[in-house]
Amino acid sequence: MSKHEPDDLSNLSMLEIFQVEADSQIAILIGSLLELERDPGAKSQLEMLMRAAHSFKGAARIVNHEAAVTVAHAMEDCFVAAQQGKARLGRDGIDVLFQGIDLLLHISRRSPTEMSQWEAEHAVRIENFLQALRKISELPPAAPKAHAVVSDPIAVSSAQVSELASRPGKADAPPQLPARRKEASDRMLRLNAENLNRLLGLAGESLVESRWLHPFASSMVRLKRLQADLAQTLDGLRDSLHKGHVPVRAHDQMNAAIEKAAECRQFLGDRMAELDLYDRRSSNLSHRLYLEVLQCRMRPFGEGVRRLPRMVRDLARSLNKQVHLEITGEHTQVDRDILEKLETPLTHLLRNAVDHGCETADERRRAGKSEECAVRVEARHSAGMLMIVVADDGPGINPERLRDTIVEKKLINRAVVERMSDAELLEFLLLPGFTMRDTVTEISGRGVGLDVVQNMVKGVRGNIRIANQPGRGMRFQLQLPLTLSVLRTLLFEVAGEPYAVPLSQISRTLKLHRDRVETLEGRLHFSLDGQQIGLLTAHQVLDCGAPRDFGMELPVIVMGDRSARFGLVVDRFLGERELVVQKLDPRLGKIRDISSGSIMEDGSPVLIVDVEDMLCTIDKLVSSGRLHDVGHGDDHSISRPGKRVLIVDDSLTVRELQRKLLTSHGYHAEVAVDGMDGWNALQAGTYDLVITDVDMPRVDGIELSTLIKRDPRFSAIPVVIVSYKDREEDRLRGLEAGADYYLTKGSFHDQTLVQAVVDLIGEAHS
Repeated sequence: MSKHEPDDLSNLSMLEIFQVEADSQIAILIGSLLELERDPGAKSQLEMLMRAAHSFKGAARIVNHEAAVTVAHAMEDCFVAAQQGKARLGRDGIDVLFQGIDLLLHISRRSPTEMSQWEAEHAVRIENFLQALRKISELPPAAPKAHAVVSDPIAVSSAQVSELASRPGKADAPPQLPARRKEASDRMLRLNAENLNRLLGLAGESLVESRWLHPFASSMVRLKRLQADLAQTLDGLRDSLHKGHVPVRAHDQMNAAIEKAAECRQFLGDRMAELDLYDRRSSNLSHRLYLEVLQCRMRPFGEGVRRLPRMVRDLARSLNKQVHLEITGEHTQVDRDILEKLETPLTHLLRNAVDHGCETADERRRAGKSEECAVRVEARHSAGMLMIVVADDGPGINPERLRDTIVEKKLINRAVVERMSDAELLEFLLLPGFTMRDTVTEISGRGVGLDVVQNMVKGVRGNIRIANQPGRGMRFQLQLPLTLSVLRTLLFEVAGEPYAVPLSQISRTLKLHRDRVETLEGRLHFSLDGQQIGLLTAHQVLDCGAPRDFGMELPVIVMGDRSARFGLVVDRFLGERELVVQKLDPRLGKIRDISSGSIMEDGSPVLIVDVEDMLCTIDKLVSSGRLHDVGHGDDHSISRPGKRVLIVDDSLTVRELQRKLLTSHGYHAEVAVDGMDGWNALQAGTYDLVITDVDMPRVDGIELSTLIKRDPRFSAIPVVIVSYKDREEDRLRGLEAGADYYLTKGSFHDQTLVQAVVDLIGEAHS
C-alpha cells in the first residue's frame, strides 16, 4: 500500500473500505468467469478466481459478514477443485457461480446490523446455492476454515475510495463495479460532486472570458491605424508650412508634435505586442485550466459498461445463442453525467442486438458464418465529440420486410414507402411503439427500446445514425457531446438579438438564393439533396416581429431529421462559439423554444435554442397554416385559411396519423394529449370539429364529449369519437354523450374518417 493511502482511507469506515474491496474482487470474478466460459482450460483464470474469492472471504470476515464468508469460501473451494481436476466448470456450473456473485453483491451493500434480517429472509436461497455448488465440485459440506485470512483485506487504491465516496449505495440493485484494482501513488482527495460542478462552471467561464481579449486587441489595431493617419496628416502639414512663411516657433512646435506622434506610435506598438502575447498566454492557460478541471469529471468508459458482458452472456444463454461481446475504448474518457445516462440506452441496444441481431448457431452455420455471433461496443473521441458504436454481425434487417411492417402499421402508404431510401426506412425503428416482432416476449416485442435510446441521445443534444447491411449485420452510432457544461454552437441573429443553436443538432447551413424557393401546396419549400424542405423565418417561430427584407440570399439553418426537416431563415450568421451552459432561473418555468442561456465574450447574454421544442413549434405553425412570406415584412398567410380540427388522443402515433391525414386534405389540424388538454385547447382557440379517443388519462373521451355538448359556447361543435372499442354498447354510450360520429381506429385506411369530417363540416376550403 502506498504511504499516502492511510491518510486517504482515514475518513472511511471499515464497512466502506470492505465495500470498495468487494467491488474490486467481484469485478475480477465476473471478468474471469466470462473468460473461463470462453476458454474452459484457462488455468490462469482459475487462479485469479480462487484468489479473488479468497480475498473477498478475508475482507468479509473483518466486518463480520458471515454469510459472505460462507458463500465466498464455498466458491473458493469450487475453484480449487477445478484447479485440481476434481470439478469441471461448464456453462451450468458458471451459471451457479454467477448466482453466488449476485449474493455477494447484495451482501456487500449491507451493514452488519442489517445482515441478520437479510440472512433470515434469504437463508433458503443461500442454502440452495451451496447445495448446487457442492454438486458441481462433488465436495462434502464444509464449514469455513477459521484460520483462513486474507493477506491484505483492505489494500484498495485511493482512486477506488474516491469513486465509492462519490456514489450513494443502493439497497438491492447490484452496484456499478469499478475498474480492477491498481496501485495509485498520487494523493487522492474526496470531492463533493456539486463543488466539482461549480469548479467546472467557473473554469468554463474563465475560458470564455479569456477570449474577450482577442476582440479588444483587434479594436486596438484600429487605434493604431488612426494614429498612423494622424502622423501622415502632421507630415503633410509640416510640408505645407515649409512652403509658406511661418514663425520659427511654429516650425519647432510642428516638429515636436511629429516626434511625439512617432513616440506614441512606437509605445502603442510595443503595448499591443505585449497585449497579444498576454492574450495568447491567458487563452492557453484558461484552456489548460478548463481541460484539467474537466478531466476531474471524466471517467473511463469501461466503468459505465461493466455490467454489460454479464447481461449479454445471460441473455444469450436464455435464447440458446452463442454471443461474444467485445468492448473497445474502455479507457476513453467520458463526462460523468453522460456516462450515467449511457447505461440504459446501451442495455437496450445490446438486448436488441442479441435478440434480433444474433442468429442461433445452426442458423449461422447455414449462412456460412462462425457459430458465435460477435457484438461490438466501441467508444472513441472524434472531432470534439464522443462516438459510441454498437454493432453486430447478424442478419441485419430486410428492407422489404421493414417496408411491409411500416405499411401494416399504417404509418405511411405503400406508394410513399416504396420511394424511400434505406436510410429513411431505418429511422422508423426509432419511433415509439415500433417493432418488427409479431409476438411479445419478455425480452422484446413491445417497441419500447430504440425510442428510449433516441430520447436519451436527443436529451444530451446528440444524434444517432443507423447503418444496415442485410445478411452482415447492423450498426448504431451515437454521437454525443464530450461534456454537458460547454457547448459548441452556431450563433445567429434575429431581430437584433443573438441566439445559439448546438452544432450537433444542425443538419446544414447555407445561403439560399431566392430563385431556389418554391411554393408547394401553399407553403414555401426548397430542394436539398433530393428532398423538399419546408422554409420559414425565425421571426415567426420566436415570435419577435415581422421579418426584414433579406435580399436575394437567405441565411438558412436546416434542422431535424430526414422524416421532418425544416429550413429556418435568420437575419445573419454570427459564427461558431463554445458557450458555457448556464441554467435559466427556475422561476421562469419552461420557456418555449429555449433550453438555457450563456454569456458571450463582450458580456452580453445569449439564449440557447431547444431544437426539439422548436421543431414542435414549427410543426404546429405548419399544420395550422399560420405562416408568413419570407422577407417582405407582411403578416398575411400564404395559404387560404382552412377549417380547424382538434385531435384529442393520448397515443402519439394515432395523433400524428390523424393529423397528417387531415392536413393532407387541407384541414388545419391541432392536437391535444388527453381530454383535459383538449378541453383547455377548446377554451383557448376556435375549432370547427373535435375528434377524440375514449380511453385517456385525466378526462376521457366520453367526459369530454359531455362537457362540450353541455357548454353553450361549444355545443354546436361536432364531435367524432374514434376508439378501438367496436361493441354496440360502446358505440351507443358515445352517441348518448353527444358524439355525432363513432368510428373504430381500424377504419383509417379506407378514408372513413375523412368522409366523416366532410359530412360534418364540409370540404377544407368550402
